[in-house]
This record gives sequence, C-alpha cells and structure tokens, in this order.
Amino acid sequence: MNSALNIPLLDLNEFIGDDKTLKGNFVDKLGKAYEEIGFIALKNHGLTDEMVDKIYEQSRLFFSLPDNIKKKYEIEGLAGQRGYTSFGVEHSKGSKVGDLKEFWHFGQEVLDGDPIKSEYPENVHVDELPEFFTTGIQVYKALEETGKQVLRAIAIYLGLEELYFDNRIKNGNSILRPIHYGPILDHPKNAVRAGEHEDINLITLLMGASSDGLEILNKSGVWVAVTALPEHIVINVGDMLERLTNNKLRSTTHRVVNPPQDKWHEARYSIPFFLHPRSEVSLACLPQCIDADHPKLYDDKTAGEFLNERLEEIGLLKK
Repeated sequence: MNSALNIPLLDLNEFIGDDKTLKGNFVDKLGKAYEEIGFIALKNHGLTDEMVDKIYEQSRLFFSLPDNIKKKYEIEGLAGQRGYTSFGVEHSKGSKVGDLKEFWHFGQEVLDGDPIKSEYPENVHVDELPEFFTTGIQVYKALEETGKQVLRAIAIYLGLEELYFDNRIKNGNSILRPIHYGPILDHPKNAVRAGEHEDINLITLLMGASSDGLEILNKSGVWVAVTALPEHIVINVGDMLERLTNNKLRSTTHRVVNPPQDKWHEARYSIPFFLHPRSEVSLACLPQCIDADHPKLYDDKTAGEFLNERLEEIGLLKK
C-alpha cells in the first residue's frame, strides 16, 4: 500500500477475536483512518484466494462474450441495477463524458420472506455462463458479512451500540459490480476509465484489481496511486456514511486513470462491493456527530431517496 497515504493495514481477526485490547485498537485505527483519509486495507476478510480467482475468471469470460450476446442482458428499465451495462453509459457526477468501462451488477437475494424483496429486481442469469451467478453470489455474501463486521467497528467508534447497523443493512440494496475497462483503441479525448467521484453507499469493499489505475485525492489536493497488497482488500467510506456522520468520516474522492500509452492494449478488471442499507433507513445526521463546532450540514433523507438522486446524476436512472 502506498506509504504516502498512511493507509493502515488492519487485521479483521483482531476485531472479531476475544482480545478486548486488540479489538479496541482496531476500532481506534479504523476510525482515525476514516476521519483522515477515508480508506483502510484489511486482511483476514473472509474471501479465499479460490473465490477471488473464480470471480475474476468468470467475469473475464462474460466480458469476452460477443457484444450481441452481452446486450441480451442489458435490460431496459432496471437503471443498470441488475445485469449488464455497456461502455460509456455511466459517467461521474457533474461530467457528461461516459466512463471507459462496461460492468455487471449482482444484487441482493432475499430468501427469508422479507417484504423488501418486492423493491428489488431479480438477478439476471447468463445462459452461456451458469457459474457466473453462483460465483458472484458467493462473493457477494462473503463481502456482505465482512462489511457488517467493519460497520460494527464503525458503530463502536461513533459511540453507537455495536450492532447498530446490522438490521439497517439486512437484505440491504448492496451491489457487487464486476467491471471491465477495455483496451484503449483510440486517443480517449477527455474520457478516463472512471472519472473522479465519491461512492454513493455506506462503505465499499474492493479486492485487488487486475492492474494499477486507482488513485485517491489526498488532503493536499494531490492524486496518489493506491495498490492493494496481496491478501488485503481496500475498504473506503461512501457518501451515505459521510452524510450520516455529518462529515466526521470522509468519503474520499477517487478515480481510475488511463494507463501509460504503452499499456493501452491491456484490459483492466475490478470488482467492488458497494454496501448499501435498506431503502427506508434514515441518513439524518447522527446526534453524536453534531455540536456547536460541527453544525448539521445535511437535510434529512432516506437511503432510497439519496440513491435515486445519485443514479440520476450519473446517468443510470432517467429523470
């Protein structure tokens, strides 16, 4: 991990183990990192090497399918929330230039009779690759569990009850997004693989990408490259958590830049997990995060209202 950022390397076993001192240290390091830079790196996160290799293999197989087959899975009216989204459809908030990427969305599988199931589109299955779905959902569930543990640590840091987020994210609107940044064939003008942005959700969990390109904007306004170490995933704060904590925890601006021209022929794959709460969950600023020096910065909104606003802003949901 790039030392210029001082991103702490944390071990989830220290939080979920029985040693209260280690658990307290984990909470403090995580909380301070999320106040200062918005990112941590985490090992013992529950994803096996086999799971990571399998989801990358299946993603590469899907994105290598002919365009006419992939297009079968780009379903009108879903706002990109399930299945396939083709190159250039999504753009950064405030930009009119489409990102140089195509992606797939796996969403929540509600299996316990929760009526929230009616809010979610069904997941899309690829006839040509039956293992794509089973592998994607396996990874989805593993990262959802990891995210739940990280949110428990955040809750403690904020002075909330440890399980504060558990019911708020149960059957939440989380998304696993395999992304393919294709080879750059022509000079890309103003387009980059992913324009500068902050994530919409509570936290994002990112396993190591297939190549470099991720950069985050530090406090001095300088872009710094971030490369995950082996055995670690990178976890960053999203806008929903920043809003909930009245800017106490930072949603850091990041982007995926184009490679040097001699590497334009190389594709890049990345698979972030965007952890969302249930749509009815309030993002009203927590009272613990408001005082005379930190007045309330945001109007009250639900997670569902905030998500729909942002989906319109990035071009996935039509007004």
